Amino acid sequence: MAKAELMDYAKALEQFEVVIGLEVHIELNTKTKMFCGCANSFGDEPNTNVCPICLGLPGSLPAVNKRAVENSISIGLALDCSIAPNGRFARKNYFYPDLAKNFQTSQYDEPIAFEGSLDVEVPSGKVFTVAIERAHMEEDAGKLTHIGGNTGRIQGAEYSLVDYNRAGVPLVEIVTKPIYGAGDEAPELAAAYVRYIREIVKGLDVSDARMERGNVRCDANVSLRPHGQAKLGTRTETKNVNSLRSIERAVRYEIQRQAAILAKGGTITQETRHWHEDKGSTSSGRPKSDADDYRYFPEPDLVPVQPSHELIERLRAALPEKPADRRKRLQAEWAFQDLEFRDVVNSGLLDQIEETVAAGAKPQAARKWWTGEIARLANAEDKDISELAITPADVAELAVLVDAGKINDRLAREVLTYVLAGEGSPAAVVAARGLEVVSDDGALIAAIDAALATQPDVLDAIREGRMQAAGAVIGAVMKAMKGSADAARVRELLIAKANQ
Repeated sequence: MAKAELMDYAKALEQFEVVIGLEVHIELNTKTKMFCGCANSFGDEPNTNVCPICLGLPGSLPAVNKRAVENSISIGLALDCSIAPNGRFARKNYFYPDLAKNFQTSQYDEPIAFEGSLDVEVPSGKVFTVAIERAHMEEDAGKLTHIGGNTGRIQGAEYSLVDYNRAGVPLVEIVTKPIYGAGDEAPELAAAYVRYIREIVKGLDVSDARMERGNVRCDANVSLRPHGQAKLGTRTETKNVNSLRSIERAVRYEIQRQAAILAKGGTITQETRHWHEDKGSTSSGRPKSDADDYRYFPEPDLVPVQPSHELIERLRAALPEKPADRRKRLQAEWAFQDLEFRDVVNSGLLDQIEETVAAGAKPQAARKWWTGEIARLANAEDKDISELAITPADVAELAVLVDAGKINDRLAREVLTYVLAGEGSPAAVVAARGLEVVSDDGALIAAIDAALATQPDVLDAIREGRMQAAGAVIGAVMKAMKGSADAARVRELLIAKANQ
């Protein structure tokens, strides 16, 4: 894959206006698929959750999943959308190698929800109103696994395997209207918007919302136009980006790539593109079709969806706390300053921190570990934090051990590495590796005496009130005991020795 020329980001924003559009796909967590009774279950043996309907065999007839319809309406209501009194399914005709019937059952001109909006805050604190065009129901495609080659993609692969377990899983696709005016914050806005959508569906409990499993995926549309030009530029659509970090990076990359092409008088191809996390770049997929090319027509085997007013109002009354209200409540409960809480939100770790506090940790300790050491370890391994083998309960246990004085911060960081390596819970690691803080006075006094043997003037300095001199001995004791000494007790014993 030839490396694309990129324009400096700031220079690109000087020359061009950025317009983005986001299509977020939400896999619903219903027990069964959208149009059949097959299990909607992640990780099962390939091609075990299939039937004539989701395999598209001749003569099979679909039936709509009632719970999926209700969940879709709840999502629409949470997005402040209007709910259609009459929604119709359509056939979207396209060559789908992972949908055996060779079309996707979706919605086109009669979606279940339309005309909504969300106020989304970006890391700078600025709030953008994102207009939502529609939220429609459809089914997911299966999963292709490309064997051979170095990229895991079809290019260079020797052959491909198809797993139809995911084919027919209920999806809700949320489509924004073009988003103007984000400027240099367009990448951050894209990630913040998807984070907000993820918060909403998790709060509704209609999706597991695990991006690493593809429960939430984003197609990011990016186009550029010279400042002052009314006509929109040609867009590209980077498909199926499934982490917040990748969404931000993909949008930024496309801005720089397109700007470099346009600045040289070139043209942008309307196409889908693939995001490569390892390379930090996109590559060309296929020419992007417009709606007419899909030859939509009403699905003849399904009746229109006509939710009653009573159903809509019942679902509206059951909506959970809005994410913005939840944030205000948590900030007040945790007594975080605005900047502290904004850092938590921008880190994307609000859920983990809330669960850690619920598991027994103090709010500041939960914030410290998730946004500090754990985030650092994830970055060092170039992973999303969700990919690390640690739970909020683990972090709460770690924090409680520190608060109880059983381990100190240095030991806690060591314990954390063993937890991530799969050695068990923090308490189990401390017990198995003998990492508890040493508070035994006999052992500490012996270490203090050894340190004083090389620094005999420290006791006189302490007697003269120069307490900073104690730091050298405390440091020597900590080093000798490999960080396991109780530093506060070492200080107490050292001062007591000086006063003898």
